[in-house]
Amino acid sequence: MIKIFIIGTTASNLFLFRKDFIISCIDSKYKVYALVSEYDNYWIKEIQKLGAEVIKYQLSRSGLNPFKDLKSMFELKRYINQYNPDIVFSFFTKPVIYGSLAAKLAGSPKVIGMIEGLGSPFTEHPTGQSWKMKMIRFFQVTLYRIVFPFLDKIIFLNEDDPEDLINKNKIFHRKNAVNVLGAIGLDLKDYPFQKWDESKDITFIFVARLLAEKGIYEYIKAAKLVKAQFPDVKFKVIGGLDLENPYGLSKQELENLIAEDIIIYPGFVNNVKDHVADSAVFVLPSYYREGVPRSTQEAMAIGRPVITTDVPGCRETVIDGVNGFLIPKWNVDALVEKMCYFIENPMQINQMGHASYTMACEKFDVNTVNRKLFNIMGLDV
Repeated sequence: MIKIFIIGTTASNLFLFRKDFIISCIDSKYKVYALVSEYDNYWIKEIQKLGAEVIKYQLSRSGLNPFKDLKSMFELKRYINQYNPDIVFSFFTKPVIYGSLAAKLAGSPKVIGMIEGLGSPFTEHPTGQSWKMKMIRFFQVTLYRIVFPFLDKIIFLNEDDPEDLINKNKIFHRKNAVNVLGAIGLDLKDYPFQKWDESKDITFIFVARLLAEKGIYEYIKAAKLVKAQFPDVKFKVIGGLDLENPYGLSKQELENLIAEDIIIYPGFVNNVKDHVADSAVFVLPSYYREGVPRSTQEAMAIGRPVITTDVPGCRETVIDGVNGFLIPKWNVDALVEKMCYFIENPMQINQMGHASYTMACEKFDVNTVNRKLFNIMGLDV
């Protein structure tokens, strides 16, 4: 029986974003071990229900202590030596670096890393990057220089990321190691198509962490400008505050926006897809270095047009003028213009929404994506 180590960070993320891959592996009679560093009993049990064995290890996702990271690497090496997997498959930055190094030291026969977007170190802010983030980027690239040469496969989700990470930084890698998967995909049955009810007032919806790089401030500025012209239009926000992030929306700012009736904020919800289905247009003015945004894929599957930015990752989800619009990053005027277009041309909501649904079926069906991923990894489906 082929044994696969899947090394991630949080148990919730591993379940939510690797569930269908794990199920496909189990169905193909592979033995799956899911390694997680942040967890609670609920998510551990959910992963176990899939048929995977869970292994807990220590790793600080955002910590900058190299000694702790090396300790994590040797812990992973110990587990790899103990279970002797045929494939070590890591995703997210630190697991790709330290999980892959551990696999190399343990002599694993196949080592694969997935880079799901370049993240904050490669995100350009309007005011430029902080000194700290520039240093993180430097060390991250340095570590990739060490790791990439021995990876059997390096998987990206969009075409821009290997260009900006590997080619521009001249990182050596094995011949034919780099592959572009596209979106991770989703089970379309979980996000059924629902036509927009044209009798309702138009509602725009933003689903993401309430951070500057996700476009929350552009969304709020646009909402204020649009409501000045069309006071009945609603603007919904779904996502959590990150009070430790210097680029995050503050609790006071959020409370003021709610009090001023600029946005509707239902707080923490478990039924995001119901809120999307109850909205007319999905908006993500992100300039974060996304892989391919999951929230946008979900909105497209449900049948909603999308307004998003013409940046890596986001641009993978929209054909401009067909299923929505691409706008320049940081450009509130362009966002307002496209919002007003849907308000003034409401018949386009369902027309473009159906185009989104068609694209989701073609590009984001997890069964198709998993077959491609299995092929890249050299596995039989």
